[in-house]
This record gives sequence, C-alpha cells and structure tokens, in this order.
Amino acid sequence: MDKELKYLKKYYDGNIDDAIKRLNNGEPVQYIVGNVDFYGYILNVNKNVLIPRRETEELVEEVIKRSKTFNNPVIIDVGTGSGAIAISLSKELKCRVYASDISDKALGIAKTNVDKTNANVTMFKGDMLKPYIENNIKVDILVSNPPYIKETEEIDDIVKNNEPHLALYAKNNGLEFYESMLKNAKQVLNDKYLIAFEIGRTQGKDIKALALKYLGNVNVEIKKDLSGKNRFVFVYNY
Repeated sequence: MDKELKYLKKYYDGNIDDAIKRLNNGEPVQYIVGNVDFYGYILNVNKNVLIPRRETEELVEEVIKRSKTFNNPVIIDVGTGSGAIAISLSKELKCRVYASDISDKALGIAKTNVDKTNANVTMFKGDMLKPYIENNIKVDILVSNPPYIKETEEIDDIVKNNEPHLALYAKNNGLEFYESMLKNAKQVLNDKYLIAFEIGRTQGKDIKALALKYLGNVNVEIKKDLSGKNRFVFVYNY
C-alpha cells in the first residue's frame, strides 16, 4: 500500500482523500491516477486496457537484446492494449513498429499514448495476425502478450473486478491466441525471424509444442522472469 500511496501523491491531481477511498475499495492505483510508468514512459491507462506489468518490461528488455541480430528490424505487437510494448520498442530501438488490437477502446488509448510519446507506431484494428496478412506486412520480430488466463482459473479480485476480461482470458486452456499466431506466423514473418511471447507460468511446454508443430525445425527457448517463474517463450530460426 505504501508504494501505491507514493504513486498517488506523485501523479494524482484530484482529491487525495477520495483517491485513497477508491484504493481501499480495491481499485488499482493506475486506474485512479490514469497512467502507469512503463519502461520509463508515462502512459495513459483506464479500464479498457490491461495495466502493463513489470514482467512485460522484462519482455521488452529481452526483445531489445535479441533485436541486435537484425539490421533495423521491423516489429509487430499483437494485442497491443495500451501500446506499452510497441511504444517502448519503437523509442528504444528507433525503429518502425506496427501494433494491433481487436478493441476500439483499447486502440483509442494506444493512439493517445503514441501521440504523447511521439513513437513511430502504426496502428491497426483486427484479430491477431489478420490485419498484417491483409496489408501484406512482413516483419522480423513478432511480439505479443496476449490473453492467456484459463477460463476456469482463479485470479486476484483486484484484477478480475477491474481489468478487461477481453485482455485476460483465452480458450483452449489459455493457448487459443498463441496457436492462432503460430499457425499463421509464416504469412507475416521474413525468412529470418524472432517471435517473443509473454506466457502463463505453466504454458511453456505446450507453446513450444505448438511452435514446433507449425514452424518446424526452429529454436524454442522458455525463459523465467525475475521471480523465477516461466514467463517468456522465444522462437527463432537463426
């Protein structure tokens, strides 16, 4: 709670007592303030987008490291939400990033964040890889933190009661969107590529199996986050 109070006092310009009541009633501090500090960028958030987490900053960091394999990479961020991943990669790598989401409301927030950060991000509305396939876009790196919580899985009330379920839950034991992307990935990827996913901690082996099924003889790496949980899958062919 101390951390949340410090964030309120730093960024909230309304009645602090009302804000503390909302915090005590289980509302996330980021929604109360209306922004989140992600990878050093202050981005707008509201209940139409998932609150970007520290683990997703780790995903961005990993993609930045691995992007050095490519010369001026072109990147897509699938299911962009607030635009946090796309904006951070565009700013840090000084490269072109495409981002998409199926939610009009999420795209509205993302576009606001692109404008405020002056990021080189082009937005599309659409489901998974469909807008990139339709626009014949070819890229070097595909990044995504899609919905991956199983429909029967119990999650913290503060998340369940506040954040958009469209951005949380997925069918097929949480694997629905990973399979969709991997199944169609060859239609958007260049000959040399990297796929970077944030995942649920129990999903690594299943996603690896899907990658091998749809992409053949590729390298698949499951990586832990700073808390020691399996959190990322990287698929690459170099």
